[in-house]
Amino acid sequence: MNVICFGDSNTYGYDPRSYLGGRYAADSQWVDILAEKTGWTVRNLGENGREIPSTAPNFPADTDLLIVMLGTNDLLQSRSPEQAAERLEQFLSGISLDRSKILVIAPPPVKWGAWVPSQQLIDDSRTFARLCQTLTEQLGIRFADAGKWDIPLAYDGVHFTEQGHRAFAAGLLEVLK
Repeated sequence: MNVICFGDSNTYGYDPRSYLGGRYAADSQWVDILAEKTGWTVRNLGENGREIPSTAPNFPADTDLLIVMLGTNDLLQSRSPEQAAERLEQFLSGISLDRSKILVIAPPPVKWGAWVPSQQLIDDSRTFARLCQTLTEQLGIRFADAGKWDIPLAYDGVHFTEQGHRAFAAGLLEVLK
């Protein structure tokens, strides 16, 4: 099975303890854990700082599953949850793959931390998850809410810890059963 994981720094495997944008070891990144546990071919198209693109790239036609987790950086850049959801709708509508091959994951809500100085941002991240669920239902796309997986976040309130990556992988594997 060919899987593409398209997202931001939490998909990339960013280690917030690194000054130069380093990554956690492969055995501590949810994308690599997914590949190891399933035996699937999994491509990591995570990128630090990625906001929801205005247009979708051309994903290969032989993609069996496209996992999309985006939105946190949009909120961190002062977009409202509604604006982020509109961007996500535009992005998803431009994907040429059959919708049955797409899984959208709402990122876990941010928490108080070095990058999250306000309750408003926390509330917005929860609102965005609800909007993602509504959007995916309207578009006929599979949905998962990582906010239900108890993901430990680092001191910045945004990035997964190594334990967070393992918890995320476990939650995702349950959804994919």
